[in-house]
Amino acid sequence: MAAAVVLGGPAGWWRWHRRVRAARAAMVCSRAMASKTPVGFIGLGNMGNPMAKNLVKHGYPVIAYDVFPEACKEFQDLGAQVMDSPADVAERADRIITMLPSSPNAKEVYTGANGILKKVKKGSLLIDSSTIDPAVSKELAKAVEKMGAVFMDAPVSGGVGAARAGNLTFMVGGVEQEFDAAKELLTCMGSNVVYCGDVGTGQAAKICNNMLLAISMIGTAEAMNLGIRLGLDPKLLAKILNMSSGRCWSSDTYNPVPGVMEGVPSANNYQGGFGTTLMAKDLGLAQISATNTKTPVPLGSQAHQIYRMMCAKGYALKDFSAVFQFLREEETL
Repeated sequence: MAAAVVLGGPAGWWRWHRRVRAARAAMVCSRAMASKTPVGFIGLGNMGNPMAKNLVKHGYPVIAYDVFPEACKEFQDLGAQVMDSPADVAERADRIITMLPSSPNAKEVYTGANGILKKVKKGSLLIDSSTIDPAVSKELAKAVEKMGAVFMDAPVSGGVGAARAGNLTFMVGGVEQEFDAAKELLTCMGSNVVYCGDVGTGQAAKICNNMLLAISMIGTAEAMNLGIRLGLDPKLLAKILNMSSGRCWSSDTYNPVPGVMEGVPSANNYQGGFGTTLMAKDLGLAQISATNTKTPVPLGSQAHQIYRMMCAKGYALKDFSAVFQFLREEETL
């Protein structure tokens, strides 16, 4: 009773109790944040930038590097350490995520003169989220293993929007016993983290996904273009497609026709998003894998040719959904 009187009665007691609980929760949160060791992040482009930011949001100190110094300035403002080379990142972090444009870039970052392997610590976990040739992932894994570290391939799907929202899908290949350690970091950036098997299987899943994405985007662009030429309102046509059997991600989430959806590259002159050059590169990887496995991929091959033509005709830096614009221009020739 005395305590209740001092605290201002029952209501005061409950206020005091809530403050104590809040203080304890803050202490626990502070300890958890302090216990998070730094994570290296190499490659701060359209995808890497929001991915690294989500690590920061989850309380991980980030040690960053990008070949373009201006890409790092934003992370300095967020309190990240910025290094002069991948080797310097490896010297300071025993968990590193890489997000790079191509196989040659990945080789340079890992095995180059100032690469990760020059200063990697034994027992380090190296996660590559680039989309590269599965054979290159296996090659890098062997080089990393010789240094006493662990390599996992973990390419992503979902695009820049999902990267910003932390809703990416990660397809992970590597030693299964290390999957939980990788998942701890990847769940800060994605809502789906799927173990696929040995090193290289993550890349295999990714190039199959992107081949299908390219085919479906071309199909959506063709259908929308035909409907418009037949006199249909594009928003109405998109609505019908999205409640019918033609529905797909390219039609209902990333529609390629300007004015149909907001917040997608087609609403911004095809700026941002997933570049046509990168799609052509991924389709090339699918072609190499198809050749090596003697797998017929006629639509994948045709999609590869279309995106290569787009690159040659000035679309290289535009989002891959610009295939709609490309088709519209081709019809006038």
